[in-house]
Parts: sequence; structure tokens; C-alpha cells
Amino acid sequence: DVEMSVSTNRMGKYEIFLVTVKGEKARVGSIGELVSVMGPNNVNVLDIGQSEIHDMLSLGMLIEAPAEPGLNVLKEIVFMAHHLGLTGVNFTPIASPDYERWVGEQAKPRFTVTLLCRRLQANYLAIVTKIVFENNLNIDSITRLSGRMSLRGPGAAGYANARSALQFEVSGKPRNVDQMREELFKVSLNQPVDIAIQDDDLFRRNRRLILFDMDSTLIQCEVIDELAAKAGVGKQVAEITEAAMRGELDFKESFRQRMKLLKGLDRSVLQGIAESLPVTQGAPRLITNLKRLGYKVGILSGGFTYFAKHLQQKLGIDYVHANELDFDANGKLTGEVIGDIVDGNRKAELLQSIAKSEGLSLKQVIAVGDGVNDIPMLKLAGLGVAFHAKPKVKAEATVAVSTLGLDGILYLLGVRDREALNESGDEEMQKLAIPRM
Repeated sequence: DVEMSVSTNRMGKYEIFLVTVKGEKARVGSIGELVSVMGPNNVNVLDIGQSEIHDMLSLGMLIEAPAEPGLNVLKEIVFMAHHLGLTGVNFTPIASPDYERWVGEQAKPRFTVTLLCRRLQANYLAIVTKIVFENNLNIDSITRLSGRMSLRGPGAAGYANARSALQFEVSGKPRNVDQMREELFKVSLNQPVDIAIQDDDLFRRNRRLILFDMDSTLIQCEVIDELAAKAGVGKQVAEITEAAMRGELDFKESFRQRMKLLKGLDRSVLQGIAESLPVTQGAPRLITNLKRLGYKVGILSGGFTYFAKHLQQKLGIDYVHANELDFDANGKLTGEVIGDIVDGNRKAELLQSIAKSEGLSLKQVIAVGDGVNDIPMLKLAGLGVAFHAKPKVKAEATVAVSTLGLDGILYLLGVRDREALNESGDEEMQKLAIPRM
């Protein structure tokens, strides 16, 4: 009923309308010309949103117009839209109670759901929207974070380096956020897609510290396995490593067992391994962009400081905490490390210490890891990212990234491809790297 939409403010009787405008290839300045006819008619704009997909414009405005006979301003909007080639113009009267109900809904809890995959298929969208709606949430907006994707050439969809990322802004009070997160996690076990849900608050947009596990996270290997191969005990050490990563062995005990097998290895083999460490896809791009945003970056590793410091020089890392190898007078490994072993609990302690020294809340910290010994720091950080991790680790983390490289974390922060450095940023990295002494 149009009559119900009449409201009274300090300037008299007004009616509220939802104006929707659609048109192909809107010319530059067309929106300005469209709203120019509203100003002289004392129209108040209560809300506005616009999007353009493949040159097709879609504009929505919630306006408050004087309730004059004939509502001439609506006619003027139609005439101007027609003049601009925007033919799809519609007016929907909004009753005052409905408007006030809508205003009140802005106090609802808000969440951000991020969908990551290599190639976006319609069934992924169907899965996400189904879970969202079943949890009593409403999708307020959908934004594409990844760049436009060519259908030809190396960047085409279907190629290994293709990537898609969507951000859903949702609102409402879900039945159970943890249960919803578990539902989304189960999807990733059966589909090549990652779906993350986060509270949409100031902390999500104001992280300032990121701490990485090193082995199988920042680099694509386990350094202790590389050392074992040089020592001729590769198979024995790899078996212990895998058992530890699965949580079948206590980390400290497994670490001591592996170190004993390395006893006698010469120091000279370390440099060659360090220089050939395979840095994980997307790591340089992620660190470059986070440094540009003022982040501090650290490595908290159950591996070894020799290799972590090599990465520190290469990637511009600010903090390094790992295990210090012990050598005898002849430059041979003793099978021990200097000081306490860095295990999962120690990583959590170090995370708290670094955050405190930087004057940051734990909610401003991102922790990234793949193994069971990373779980304590993943659970402690404001954003714990299980990166290409075992199911047990994924289940404990805030979010998981298994389909993209490390730079997929940028999407979790709401960073669009067009806002970030698109390449590895080698020149930028040289500027960020810590000077050699």
C-alpha cells in the first residue's frame, strides 16, 4: 500500500521509494546526471549501491521524496534515465514500518565468508549459499576479490595458476558459528575449495603481525628430511617426521630421535640445502604486500635457525625463533640442539611475547602452519590459518587454505588482486630484506 509509505519529517510529508535502474554500457557521469534531477526536488538519499558486470549497470537507491501530488520527481527520474539510455527503471514504495525494521537490522552480528578455489563452479556457490541460509544468515553483498580471468593463454581458467576468490558479507545470528564452521570445513574435504568464515569486525581489517611455521609452510620441504638424506638416514627420519606431523608422536621426543640419527653430519652440507630451499608459491607476494601494509613478519619453527635466518635475509623476515644446531670442534653435528626445543607450546609462548612487544592484541595476529605442533599458536591467534594441512590441524584452525598458494591469505583479509602487487615482487623484496652484516 503506497499510502503506508508516507512519513513526516521536519520538512513535511515524504514518501520512501526503492529506485532500481539497469542499463547497458552506462556512459561516464550518467549517475551524476541521474541524481542531479533529484536535488532541486528536495530528495533525501537514504541508501545507495551500484555494481557493473560486463558493462551492465545495476543501481539501487533508497530515497525519501516529497509526497507532492503526482510525485513529479519520479517522472523526472524516468525521463533522465531514458535520456541516458538506462531503460530499466522501477519504483517500489516502502512502508515506514518496513524502513524502520530495516534500519534496526544494522545491529545484527555480521560475518565475512570467503570462498577460494582455482576455478569457480556454480555448485560451489550453491553449497555456500545453502549453508548460509540454513544458518539463518542473510547475504548482504558479494564481491569478487580475484582479478578478471582470461579464457585464453597462460592465465586462462583451468590453468594451474588460475584462482578465484569471492567475499560474502552476511548478517544475522547463526544457530551455532562453530557448527557452521565445521560444515564449511567438511565441504573442503570433498571439493577443491576453501570456505572461511570470520567475524566482520575491526580486528579482521586491522591485523598487523603474521607468524609462519617454516617447514612445509613457508618452504615446501622438511629441512630435517633434507639433512637426513645427506646423512644417509632419510627413510628412518622421514618415518618419524610423518608420525610427528600426524600427532602420533610427541614432538620433542620425535625431534630428539631424529637429531640422534643426524649425529656426525658435517656443517658444510648446510649451505647447499639452504640455497636450494623451495619457497612456497605465493610467499614472496604475500610478504611483500603485508610489509606494504605495515605488518611485522616472523618465523616460529620447530626446524633450525640456520635455515630460518637464510629465509630471513631472502624474504625480509623481522623475527626468527627456531632450534639452534650444535656442532663439535670438528664441525660435526652432535645430535643435540642448543637451548630448549621449540615445540607447539613454545610457539604459542613466542607468539604472545612478540605480540606484546609490538603492542598488539592477539586478535591482530595471524598464525600460519600445517602440523600438529602448530595447533597451539593457530588457536591463540586472531586468525589461525591451516595451510595445506592435515585434517586434524584444519579442524582446530580458524580457517584453512588448501587450494591456493600462501598469497591466498590476502583474500582472507579482503585484499583485491587489483590492490596488491601481482607478481612475486622481487625488486620490492630486495628493498625489504634485512641488510647483510
